[in-house]
Amino acid sequence: MNRLAIRLLTLAMLSLTLAAAPVVSVVYAAPDNDPPPPDKKKKKSSEARPGSEQTAFADGYRAAYAAIYDRHDYASAIGQLKALGRDDTAAVANLIGYSYRKLGDYKVSQFWYERALKADPGHVKTWQYYGLWQVEQGNRDQAQYHLNKIAQLTGTASEEYRSLAAALEKPPGTGLVY
Repeated sequence: MNRLAIRLLTLAMLSLTLAAAPVVSVVYAAPDNDPPPPDKKKKKSSEARPGSEQTAFADGYRAAYAAIYDRHDYASAIGQLKALGRDDTAAVANLIGYSYRKLGDYKVSQFWYERALKADPGHVKTWQYYGLWQVEQGNRDQAQYHLNKIAQLTGTASEEYRSLAAALEKPPGTGLVY
């Protein structure tokens, strides 16, 4: 099955789960197509339907995710992610960092990856993407550190580990962008 079909099937299953379950539990070691949990600090208005804020957030997150991975529209995705008002969460900050990296703005990308890890030091996808950032920058020792961190968090069989390990196996200076 091709990647697009898998993503669409995953998105459909997630949508059905969200519609059927009043509370969604998010595991951050999973791919970032799952939105982060609701911000408990924000108060809901008494007029809003229960869960409507979380549903709006999840819909916005999915739209930004599709802009990134399906359409490669990184600039648009950055705006969508920032508009969610949750760029202090690891999943959102990581995708913003990824988008800036794909646009070639490595300094801003680094800021967002570090923000994501500050929000959640166990966010595996950030360790992977920031590790790929390190490879692109020629910082192979730092990339190895990120790979070791992923191994601690998920083991060596995870997709995040395999992806970063494969990037590190490539010869230095090949100019590859991941």
